[in-house]
Amino acid sequence: MTSPAPTDTPQNPAAPLRVLICDEMQPGNLDHEGFVIDYEGNMDRAETLRRLPEYDALITRSRTKVDRELIDAAGPRLKVIGRGGVGVDNIDLEYASLRGLLVLNAPESNNVSAAELAIMHLMAAARGLTRSDSKTRKGEWDRKFLGLELKDKTLGIVGLGRIGSIVADRAQGLRMKVVAFDPHVPASKFERLGVERAETLEDLLGQADAVTVHTPLTEETSGMIGQKELALLKKDAIVVNAARGGIIEEAALVEALKSGHLFAAGVDVFVDEPPTADHLFLSAPNLGITAHLGANTREAQARVGAEIVSRVLDALQGDVSKGAVNAPALDAKTMEALGGYLTLGEKLGRILAQLLPGGHDLEVTFRGEFPADPAPVVTAVLVGYLSGSTDETPNMINARALAKERGLNLAVRQQTDSPDYQTEVIVKVVSHAATKDRTRTVGGTVFGKAPRLTRLRDYRVELEPEGYILIASNEDKPGAVAKLSNLLGTWGVNIAGMALGRAEKGGQALFTLTLDDNLGAEQLQAIRDLDVIESAFLVKV
Repeated sequence: MTSPAPTDTPQNPAAPLRVLICDEMQPGNLDHEGFVIDYEGNMDRAETLRRLPEYDALITRSRTKVDRELIDAAGPRLKVIGRGGVGVDNIDLEYASLRGLLVLNAPESNNVSAAELAIMHLMAAARGLTRSDSKTRKGEWDRKFLGLELKDKTLGIVGLGRIGSIVADRAQGLRMKVVAFDPHVPASKFERLGVERAETLEDLLGQADAVTVHTPLTEETSGMIGQKELALLKKDAIVVNAARGGIIEEAALVEALKSGHLFAAGVDVFVDEPPTADHLFLSAPNLGITAHLGANTREAQARVGAEIVSRVLDALQGDVSKGAVNAPALDAKTMEALGGYLTLGEKLGRILAQLLPGGHDLEVTFRGEFPADPAPVVTAVLVGYLSGSTDETPNMINARALAKERGLNLAVRQQTDSPDYQTEVIVKVVSHAATKDRTRTVGGTVFGKAPRLTRLRDYRVELEPEGYILIASNEDKPGAVAKLSNLLGTWGVNIAGMALGRAEKGGQALFTLTLDDNLGAEQLQAIRDLDVIESAFLVKV
């Protein structure tokens, strides 16, 4: 992996490393031995393009667009780009990675501020702050409104990451009972925080007096709380979204407020920001709104500036363990030798994350003689397994640190013999549940440069890991595949590939179908209800 340390820059090795801060922020102390840090605030683009070749690192906020033009203008000296805050939408990550530039951010700096804003929305909703403020300003002195006490109420938290954990702590200070749903977090964290674990989202919603979401916006979480989910909440429940617009369906939330099913709600985020003048939230009853202010406190802004400067300086000296958003490319030799295995490792990790999220132990076994040291493949497995389950996007730089933070134990084994293939990668994850341990295993190999699945649980398969894969088990009897195929046909779902496997003749069998399209929850349940199917899962690779 290329190092971000500028050892190959065309400059005097004894000369200080230079950092340009081109956007407004509070960078803290700029006097660091061995560095020259120039803070220019609102530097215009033309001046940034002209001066950037003089610097080893660039630090921005959201104003400056770090696109191809800017990256090309920097020349070979630039090694690190720092983004104060969380979002990196203003940076062309793909091109920066292609150029071997390390991109950093400082997402943790906002955690307390974001959590406190969620608590503020919760309390404001409970006491009718928005409603009373509006009426009082209009000259209506309404003292008949009855709010809700939060003491002894149950708060449901969706997503027990860094921000969700702080919300849990603050809610417990309000004497609330806290229940959380997060399949990617091990039970030990729930125990440590004193939070009850809900096994499903439906279980959480059914017992919550108030619910707040704190997950990343991913394909899995987009629209995860809609009309059906809101209907599961108790009458007069409170809903808060200070995470990302779209996790809670906007139209469904407004309808639940208008119908009176919800007592009140609070939102800090919209799907499209800023909202238009006719946005449905702006006329919704009992809805408190803020303008995406989760990170906007003096303390958070001071932390953001100081933290991103510190991380950039560390990276220039070779320490890339904190805040990495992308991963500079592996050297050409490693990529040539392991490229297919890196892709395979990430895919195996993604499959396991869907079959058994929130695992405690992860074991990677390499069988056979690999063309190079397979250690990077372990990191690729972690990238896949952690994707969508953490506050930070995992990559080849930060995946091991994120796994350690999440309490995921890692073991690596190597066997010189590979009985079935020239090489094989087998990944096993174990979750230590209260009643019994659960285990899932997947395996794969590389043909040429193309990854192939070779193992699912105890079954041998051979399948290209692409798109949507339906994994079904049944007794080894004729007719199962035909019935399932007919059902998929009635939905217009095309089968792109199929693989069969069994432990023994007449015993348990497993077959996998690669589908062109996704399946809805009702369709998946209809498959499970077939008399020839014992279990069915759908994974996206």
